[in-house]
Amino acid sequence: VQLVESGGGLVQPGGSLRLSCAASGFSFSSYSMSWYRQAPGKERELVARIISDGSSTDYADSMKGRFTISRDNAKKTVYLEMNSLKAEDTAVYYCNLVRWGTNYWGKGTLVTVSV
Repeated sequence: VQLVESGGGLVQPGGSLRLSCAASGFSFSSYSMSWYRQAPGKERELVARIISDGSSTDYADSMKGRFTISRDNAKKTVYLEMNSLKAEDTAVYYCNLVRWGTNYWGKGTLVTVSV
């Protein structure tokens, strides 16, 4: 299993970013996928989850209405569109797969929201 995140960077408050997670080594279209984030000094937290066919999504309360998770099973990629970014969204964002009870993580991509 390999998960490779990209798309992070520095953005001003109120701005937008689109993160991508390219997956390989497993049957991507068969599994739910999630985005998590970890801010400095804080525990990793769930951002959003999408089921295998993309027909259902779930978000942490603080991200609802601002973040959108989506996936392209043909490209084996999951996305996180982030709008109206705030300073408190600054974190490393990780792609996550749970398969057969095992968590798989990418290395993460850093998002910094600052003037």
